[in-house]
Amino acid sequence: MTAIGAFTFVLHSHFPYARLAGRWPHGEEWIHEASAETYVPLLKALYDLREDGVRYKLTVGITPVLAEQLADPDIKDHFDQYLQDKIEAARGDIPRFEREGNPHLRYLAEFYLHWYEDIKRTFDERFGRDLIGAFKTLQDEGYVEVITSAATHGYLPLLSRDSSIYGQIRAGIECYRRHFGREPSGIWLPECAYRPAYITDDGTIRPGLERFLNELGLKVFFAETHTVEGGQPVGVAAGETIGPYGEIRRRYLIPIQESMPSRATTTFKPYYVSDTTAGPDAEEHSGVAVIGRNNRTGMQVWSADWGYPGDYDYREFHKKDGISGLQYWRVSGAKVDLGFKDYYHPDWAQFKVGEHARHFAWLVGDELGRYREETGEFGLISANYDTELFGHWWFEGVDWIREVLRLLAADERIELTTASEFIEKHPPTEVIHLPEGSWGVGGTHWTWDNHETHWMWAPIHEAEVRMERLVEMYPDADGDALKMLNQAARELLLLQSSDWPFLVTTGQAREYAIQRFSQHTERFNRLADMLEHGVSDAGLAERYWELDKVFPDIDYRWFADRQGKV
Repeated sequence: MTAIGAFTFVLHSHFPYARLAGRWPHGEEWIHEASAETYVPLLKALYDLREDGVRYKLTVGITPVLAEQLADPDIKDHFDQYLQDKIEAARGDIPRFEREGNPHLRYLAEFYLHWYEDIKRTFDERFGRDLIGAFKTLQDEGYVEVITSAATHGYLPLLSRDSSIYGQIRAGIECYRRHFGREPSGIWLPECAYRPAYITDDGTIRPGLERFLNELGLKVFFAETHTVEGGQPVGVAAGETIGPYGEIRRRYLIPIQESMPSRATTTFKPYYVSDTTAGPDAEEHSGVAVIGRNNRTGMQVWSADWGYPGDYDYREFHKKDGISGLQYWRVSGAKVDLGFKDYYHPDWAQFKVGEHARHFAWLVGDELGRYREETGEFGLISANYDTELFGHWWFEGVDWIREVLRLLAADERIELTTASEFIEKHPPTEVIHLPEGSWGVGGTHWTWDNHETHWMWAPIHEAEVRMERLVEMYPDADGDALKMLNQAARELLLLQSSDWPFLVTTGQAREYAIQRFSQHTERFNRLADMLEHGVSDAGLAERYWELDKVFPDIDYRWFADRQGKV
């Protein structure tokens, strides 16, 4: 049977930098929870499928700052301790529930005891405490494509200097090479935030993000549905302002009217992104492709109203036992108060996993079949999600992914693929002027620049300019000065993380985010102050290095002034 189309999961894995940042409620425990509930179970599921002879394929994004944490020896040790704590918590609940005369809760405590013991055994023995190496093996064997991202998930459209955009992406690529032993082909732009080329008030041309991707050898990135299908970009025609304060001006080289598609565009196929820096009359595209998120399959998981994770039989995330912290309840019903949740039944949940996997597999076939009938073309469905949704937020989600892959691999009509493989086999035939946008509120930058976070951007922009001046002052540093300059570059990347304004906006960890942002800003400024006065202190640089230990192969020269040099 001839395949009618292709499918790939695109799982974006990312967590804020939290090494040695304390434990609950904010800090390293974020990474431990995600590793226990998402990364280890996902790898276990993928290796089980491989051993069952299932020829699956999918795309997995691992941000550089997450890769550095998962590979860190201290975080590995603390993760083992975290798992042991969970095992002891479950073990302690068994006699407690027995004394209370509650056999079902006793059964659930035993369920968690065995579950966490299996996760610890899998981490320590099956994967040798090396999760990055486990993903590398799957990539080397052709099951998975691992894509990269900007080094610390910096919000690229709002960075004021091209040197920082280049440095974020270059540091991410170098980190990828070190961990995965090859060049990356794909990238997840942080927050799916894209910006085309524009002219600043002083007449400087700032290149579109596609220019940086092409220069650094990246072939494909991902965009939100509305960005590809022609949703309103962030901004309006030249001369007007965008953003909540009106400080951001965009005079696009390709006017907004021309960036809106003149014909119907679709997420069922990739497009080459135009070289927006060259203007509307450019004869060549950028050489970089964009793949849009398929909305129907996405909403089947993301929708709060009818997405799978809201099924009444799945485990309730928000309610935890007051003593052990374990989750013993199920969703129970729409808008059921936490105090009235029913007990969790793992067998009921697994039945729903099977039902929902079969429904999703049918949905993929239906969507691709309909596109084929309407256009006669071989379509692609890219189902893009945050990896941490599965297992962590949706406890049964990893099992669902496993069963979907099993079903689709057995369907001769559907070709399982990865992002770069699809681009190679089915190169885009059309070029799109992609408008500015993100996955955030209204498709704009508001989630990261609003009345709660606007104050953060001035220090970021000041640090960007200051880093360029340091590179100019020390064009070929060595010795102690080199150590300080490289550490300053690391602090610059860390203070630029999009996580800090995001966490302030959402209120999830406001004080923690402000503290981390302020710490990295203060460290950067202290290093810069000394360097600007000709003072080198390798001991200070080494102390700062010990706090985070990221990007050991960084080169401060990546942050040389590039403004207007397109």
